[in-house]
Amino acid sequence: MIHLLPSRESGVVFTRPWMVALMLDLAGYTPDRNLGQLVAVEPSAGGGAFLQEMVRRLVTSCRSHGHPLSDAGEAIRAYEIDPDTTANAVAAIIATLIELNVPAAQAASLAHGWIKPHDFLEAALGFPVADFVIGNPPYIRLEEIPPEKAALYRSFSAMRGRADIYIAFYQAALIQLKPGGVCAFICADRWMLNDYGASLREFITTEGYSVRTIIEAHDVAAFETEVSAYPAVTLIARAPQATVVVARALPGIEKAEPSDVVELLANARSSDVLRCARFPDWFHGDHPWPCSSPEALQLLRHLESTCLPLESDITGTRIGIGVATGADRIFITSEKIDVESERMLPLALASDLNAGRVSWSGHHLVNPWDSNGLVDLARYPRFASYLQPHRTALSSRHTAKERPQHWHKTIDRVNFSLLRQEKLYIADIKDRLLPCLDLGKTYPQHNLYWITSTQWDLRVLGALLMSTVGEFFIHSYGVRMRGGFLRFQAQYLRRICVPSPESISPELSATLRHAFNTQDFELATKAAIQAYQIDGLPDFKR
Repeated sequence: MIHLLPSRESGVVFTRPWMVALMLDLAGYTPDRNLGQLVAVEPSAGGGAFLQEMVRRLVTSCRSHGHPLSDAGEAIRAYEIDPDTTANAVAAIIATLIELNVPAAQAASLAHGWIKPHDFLEAALGFPVADFVIGNPPYIRLEEIPPEKAALYRSFSAMRGRADIYIAFYQAALIQLKPGGVCAFICADRWMLNDYGASLREFITTEGYSVRTIIEAHDVAAFETEVSAYPAVTLIARAPQATVVVARALPGIEKAEPSDVVELLANARSSDVLRCARFPDWFHGDHPWPCSSPEALQLLRHLESTCLPLESDITGTRIGIGVATGADRIFITSEKIDVESERMLPLALASDLNAGRVSWSGHHLVNPWDSNGLVDLARYPRFASYLQPHRTALSSRHTAKERPQHWHKTIDRVNFSLLRQEKLYIADIKDRLLPCLDLGKTYPQHNLYWITSTQWDLRVLGALLMSTVGEFFIHSYGVRMRGGFLRFQAQYLRRICVPSPESISPELSATLRHAFNTQDFELATKAAIQAYQIDGLPDFKR
């Protein structure tokens, strides 16, 4: 199951038959194997989309292998938390078995035995029982779940931050795999990149599991109803990590034979319905999995192996974020107020960034810091008089409660050396990467990230970042927000790689500098492609 667009009244949608068949084939749940002697788990049965096809394959397998169907009572374990949905699933499986000429009494017995009216996360055993776990886990934000249930789900170590419930389903499914067993899920792919998926990624890559196949399915009709999430199919095995096939499903794959698609994946061969590439290893620890397309991942790995991280001791380049106050209404002003002049720090806001430059709006930080630390209010009576009416509000902040005598501090300390440095500013949320140059005149607010460097001409670096090549890294590692906006957080900016400054010829540097000064994005991209020594860019925008 997966959550619908917010405008829908229903809570879930179900997987289309072509995708079910493909995933079962990919997992190896096929009638040529003696499925009656294996155990398959469906953790969120829903209306039975996966379960009905699994039953058909199980019956065919038992008959072809001479395995009595009556002995296959433990071959399938399906869970469904909703009683009405459970009853519908049982009825659907009974009907399916009867269609397959299974006696009605036996069909009823098997269906009731296979489908368990329980919460998978509560009922799942914490030890290996399954050769397969296959399905479409629910996609529900934790804050939408009753507190007592949420506390239970939090007991899974991979559940962190604002994790969706499917994170726990992944971990529970993997824990139940026998050695060599496989988990095939179709699910929203945000966990591969974002922070709340970090513990699950680390669990997979450090606890004896291996990623075998990832299929990005953004552009195909995988579900019965339109969904707001971007889905991907993952095949993960309880086995040592080996090669990984990353693929993108293309429109038309719905009509292809699943066995043909699996053969394409096995050989990492692209076609008009699938783009494939094989990689010799996989990411480690909690590192993001940027696999929007196989071509993009190939280029990303090439650039990461041949270029320098943007933040680097070699180039003396640093990335940081502006000052957070915890009380912007008090500490930030564009009005002329009666405080000592040295307490007024020119502050750049995101709205001040325009066409590669900072058009300062006249805002100041009413600054409680000097180069030695937090100022003594006794030395600045006009500043103290300004803050005094706000003392109760400022003292109630968490940052002030830790040290009540420092009630007048901002959350972050001001770094005075940063003020006079030339730096690039990047707004936290934009529809594209738009660095702007500050000539050492302002200090950044908390929704601006800054970049300084001792080696780079910041106009040259700015052109590389504003190019489509620079933005490629953010698209690869970042999570796109609704409305097409990107988050330019430090964790994503640090994923950008750049050529060494010395490798860029004076002529090419001049071109990049001109592209930045004129905000010529097309010229910046052409020059960046030369600087990175690549032939071009694949389609990577998600």
